[in-house]
Amino acid sequence: MYFVKTPIIFTKLFNKSLIWKIPNDEKKIYLTFDDGPTPELTVDILKYLTKYKAKATFFCVGDNIRKHPELIKEIQNNGHKIGHHTYNHISGWNTSTKAYIENVNNGHKLLDSNLFRPAYGRITLSQIKKLRLDYKIIMWSVLSGDFDINLSEEKCLKNALKAKTGDIVVFHDNIKSTQKIHEVLPRFLAHYTKLGYQFSVIEFKN
Repeated sequence: MYFVKTPIIFTKLFNKSLIWKIPNDEKKIYLTFDDGPTPELTVDILKYLTKYKAKATFFCVGDNIRKHPELIKEIQNNGHKIGHHTYNHISGWNTSTKAYIENVNNGHKLLDSNLFRPAYGRITLSQIKKLRLDYKIIMWSVLSGDFDINLSEEKCLKNALKAKTGDIVVFHDNIKSTQKIHEVLPRFLAHYTKLGYQFSVIEFKN
């Protein structure tokens, strides 16, 4: 079970610790991709983004950063931002705070970024308290559901098209999401580009 639009109660409960949206007066959407980089998909995602002059933030798994440094450079060279997504895509709910912080920081040793998104969105209060000292913890307000093997491409697109100004939208840079990325992402980008929206990176100064 997952929420396509993050319930307001979640954002109000954790609005001082977690970033769910980035309010602005312009027509801006913050597009994000979790789990990569992935040799089978990252380059295609970058091509779609380039076609629509869109910028995005990639929340990358530390072990994938280690294995594919050339893809990390390509993401950065195309003007996109990179954040951390734990080193092994672990759930904070099933991990002690000490072990979780160490896991996240192992990724930081490979790539300097102050952006972090918990894998599965699962993180405890004690982990938040520790990590927010060094990272901006980025959640989301719209979940496309591209990871859901039971979800059709049309429904995935419908989910993503719920985005409005300031929303942080999640897609995935992994093999499981490949078909939906190819079918949905170009249509999503085309729709909002036609409406005059910009796709911007998530960026905070240290």
